[in-house]
Amino acid sequence: MRHRSLLLLTSVLTTGALTLTACGSRGDDGKKDDGATTTVVIGVDAPLTGANSATGLGIQYGVQIAVDDANAKKLVPGVTFKVKALDDKALPASGQQNATALVADKSVIGVVGPLNSGVAQSMQQVFNAAKMVEISPSNTNPTLTQGKEWATGTKTRPFKTYFRTATTDALQGGFAADYARNTLKKQKAFIVDDKQTYGAGLAGIFKGKFVALGGKSAGEDHVNTGDTDFSTLVTKIRNSGADMVYYGGQYDESELVTKQLKAAGVNIPLMGGDGMFSDTYIKTAGTAAEGDLSTSVGVPVTTLQGAKDFIATYKSKGYPGDYGTYGGYSYDAATAIIKAVKSVMDGNDGKLPAMDDARSKVVDAVQKTDFEGIAGHVSFDEFGDTTNKQLTVYQVKSGKWEAVKSGTYTG
Repeated sequence: MRHRSLLLLTSVLTTGALTLTACGSRGDDGKKDDGATTTVVIGVDAPLTGANSATGLGIQYGVQIAVDDANAKKLVPGVTFKVKALDDKALPASGQQNATALVADKSVIGVVGPLNSGVAQSMQQVFNAAKMVEISPSNTNPTLTQGKEWATGTKTRPFKTYFRTATTDALQGGFAADYARNTLKKQKAFIVDDKQTYGAGLAGIFKGKFVALGGKSAGEDHVNTGDTDFSTLVTKIRNSGADMVYYGGQYDESELVTKQLKAAGVNIPLMGGDGMFSDTYIKTAGTAAEGDLSTSVGVPVTTLQGAKDFIATYKSKGYPGDYGTYGGYSYDAATAIIKAVKSVMDGNDGKLPAMDDARSKVVDAVQKTDFEGIAGHVSFDEFGDTTNKQLTVYQVKSGKWEAVKSGTYTG
């Protein structure tokens, strides 16, 4: 069931104008009366049901906590922030529909999400045409910010409205390959991906770096999202002589791949990217997950002083989903939008301009973002990429993800 406890707005949003709370109203001249509070909505797009929903819900409630904190601390005087979360079910078509709906709602100032890079590709043009900011806490495919020719060294930013607080696969794939080859001393990796933008891109980058470091590809194969029987793949891996598997994709499939591998007696580690860094992976795979590895953006959120209150709140509220994967980056993404709204109002005599103008000005303000977030420093380069390049390798030990290496990767 879709979790709606904080999804529904407490009042109907007025299309075409900002909403005012009951404590005040607009006079005939369009100005707020004393005591009026403008309601501004931050949209969220993520998979809230079905595939990838554990991480998607972590995004939704990470934003919700940021909004609650901003309202409680009155970070933007005269403004009350609310959340409007839409479920994309990890499907590009649904993401595009959600983007269109969020743009049409004139109370929405900006959006946090989506989770999946493939979904982001279907949304970017919609938000860009509306001059509305979009900040993903989790997209890692390099083409989203640096264009299709990024790997050749020709980087061109496709959309000025798109930003992300997660670093890219160009770094994550190399970081994983370096750890597999130089720390684990693996010789032959069998490469698998789910044919999706994120998974295929990450697997390709890992393979290129692994081979460049002297490793060999024991074979390659692809799976479909939603598959549950991987017996043919298991046979290929067993016959390949691989001493590890690298999986590009989400936890929904990789948790079953590793379980079926171990059941067939193929006791080699499976490694993947941040798409499989979820407690759900371990819960589903059980003891078969022991020794498996994943990389994820940043450093463990539990080690960051600024994230302690966030984690405590998340747990005390009983929110569903995995806060440890992207919750902190979602909080920071929402905070970047909130701070941008304040900046725009500060430059406009404490008032929010008409929404179309406000959206455009918020984009410009987000580009200038510079603050210490709960998941690290938050700022963006000329492509809209985060300047925080920290990455971490995690390994399943005694039924839990344990950080085994943190650092940066420059290639």
